[in-house]
Amino acid sequence: MAVAGSAVGLGNFLRFPVQAAQNGGGAFIIPYFISLLLLGIPLMWIEWTVGRFGGGFGHGTAPGIFHTMWEKNRFIKYFGVIGIFGPLVIFIYYNYIASWTLAYAVFSAVGKYGPATDQESMLSLLRGFQGIEKNHYFSSLQYAYLFFLITFAVNIFIIYKGISGGIEKLCKIAMPTLFVFGIIIAVRVLTLGTPDPSKPGWNILNGLGFLWNPDFTALKDAKVWLAAAGQIFFTLSVGIGVILTYASYLKKTDDIALSGLTAASTNEFAEIIIGSSIVIPAAYVFFGPSQIQNIAAGGAFNLGFITMPLIFQKIALSAFFGCLWFSLLFLAGITSSVSLAQPTIAFLEDEFNISKKKAVLIFGIASFLLCQPAIFFLKHGVVNELDFWGGTFCLVLFATVETVLFGWIFGIEKAWEEIHHGADMKIPNIYKFIIKYITPLFLFFILTFWFIQQGIPAILMKGVSESDKPYILGTRLMLLGMFLPLVILVKVAWQKRKPMRVRKKK
Repeated sequence: MAVAGSAVGLGNFLRFPVQAAQNGGGAFIIPYFISLLLLGIPLMWIEWTVGRFGGGFGHGTAPGIFHTMWEKNRFIKYFGVIGIFGPLVIFIYYNYIASWTLAYAVFSAVGKYGPATDQESMLSLLRGFQGIEKNHYFSSLQYAYLFFLITFAVNIFIIYKGISGGIEKLCKIAMPTLFVFGIIIAVRVLTLGTPDPSKPGWNILNGLGFLWNPDFTALKDAKVWLAAAGQIFFTLSVGIGVILTYASYLKKTDDIALSGLTAASTNEFAEIIIGSSIVIPAAYVFFGPSQIQNIAAGGAFNLGFITMPLIFQKIALSAFFGCLWFSLLFLAGITSSVSLAQPTIAFLEDEFNISKKKAVLIFGIASFLLCQPAIFFLKHGVVNELDFWGGTFCLVLFATVETVLFGWIFGIEKAWEEIHHGADMKIPNIYKFIIKYITPLFLFFILTFWFIQQGIPAILMKGVSESDKPYILGTRLMLLGMFLPLVILVKVAWQKRKPMRVRKKK
């Protein structure tokens, strides 16, 4: 449940339907499932296995885990720093975005966005709330900051309660609740029929058709395949370093083969069955075929915070369904955000023997300060910059390193034995070949083409206005100021290392 909670996030309900609609509809599912089978599930098994193996030596984060897998290499632990740095970067902006969903759940309940009745006014409301502009809806950031403080406090409280007392309890409640909310909303959307009899083509079947009717010509476009592979990364939370930390708490006899597959399956149900049944079909029913392309092209945030509130205004019990929708997003966000804190905290506990209380206090103070640029400089592209490095580049790079380490350095035979230790299910032998050859080649392909198509333009700040460039440079300096101390801490930890100890679940 905890790993599934980490995977099931805002991307399942907002990003996936937009990616599908923009990349061939039903045809998108072909590269999506190929990426799932050749990239997502192998990486899930790799991270569960690597995490449990390192946990047996008292390590819960990538630097220590990588070191146990390749002890002869003195530098491999520094590659593991990415597995702490990446989640921390995502945490400092993801928290703020999750706080918007909590705010909008409250706004839905009290009718705050009632006066906004079209796309333009709803966008103005969102921009006013975010502090991008001052308008008659919001004149300052005070409401956004208040909900950020609440969300941040909830995160820290859950993290402070630990894996068993905090995160596991949260996920046992939040995950079933999230699914119930999603199913209720999906059923309501799927029973909309044809709300406007004067427009018979604007019906739910055509809405589903817009998303799922395949455009097979899209399969010739490399961007579609890259988009599908990228979505698998985002949706399963692989390549971040979080699953390694969660798996480090497992016993040697725990079944990681089945657990990894179950977590992936739970996420896919949330994404493909529930996520695709809500936003795009509902938008088609109320806005029609002429506007749906523009709505999908507007991106996930516009879809979630502009289009969906307008849709709920048009149906009975609008306040109820609006509150339900944003509560679902908040639960998805909070189960993901608490997981992002674990690598940093586990690193402080394991490598410096710091108590849980002190580790959470250090993390809380540091992350709170680091969150501020994302809040106050959102309009200058700071969040996009953080997402580029933490939510995209680090994911693909880290996944590539750990896959090569697992299949080639650790050795596929030893790795295969480790996966099946305590397992009740036998993974098909074809995955031996896939994990050693196909997955790393797939990752090198993604890393190369992504870097050429998106990485180089982003690094060179192409398309960034001159007024925003100082903020982007400042963000990069901040990220450098985060990464280098982590490298130094790893070096210090290894210089002052005490005899390794096996951690107990806390």
